[in-house]
Amino acid sequence: MPPTTKGRRTEAAFLDAARQVFAEKGYLNTKISDIAETAGRSTGSFYNYYENKEQLLEALLEQFTGEVVEASLSTKHPDPESGVRAAVTAYWTTYRKYLPEIVGLFQMSMLDDTFRQRWRENRASGIKQVLSGLQGADRAGYRVDLPLDVLASALVSALESSCYTWLAAGGDLNVARPDDETAIDVLSAIWYRTVYGPGTAD
Repeated sequence: MPPTTKGRRTEAAFLDAARQVFAEKGYLNTKISDIAETAGRSTGSFYNYYENKEQLLEALLEQFTGEVVEASLSTKHPDPESGVRAAVTAYWTTYRKYLPEIVGLFQMSMLDDTFRQRWRENRASGIKQVLSGLQGADRAGYRVDLPLDVLASALVSALESSCYTWLAAGGDLNVARPDDETAIDVLSAIWYRTVYGPGTAD
């Protein structure tokens, strides 16, 4: 039976409330009753949509992955540098938007095998997109002389770790915390210069 308009509104209210409470209390400290109260719904109503808090987090993470991919592929870019910057910008801005959920996933990945696998799947989606770009660069004559799948994994790791360090963990000691523009500039330069920098084209 398809969901009703009222049901979709209620589910959206739970998702919005969860994002708010995760941001305020952290995923591990959030109770289902906190989410229900913020959503203006009963705790019993929550279980009409989700079996537990973990399933709700999964739903939010699906939104994150979908938005990153959509933002990265939504427009064609005139040159490799603008394409790399667009991909980095999409990841950075969507990570910021979904920060409570991503931190929740990272926390749970250290405690639960199911979420550890979900974390790996989340990375795999990004690696697939980056690898596709690297393969395109290789076909265009750019040679980095590295295994492209491993390079894609390393680039995603750089994005992921930098986002966590600068957006969630308060930055590094004795390093000025970058604003969004600076962070995107640096991460884009690392990716672009590694793949397209001087001397890498045939």
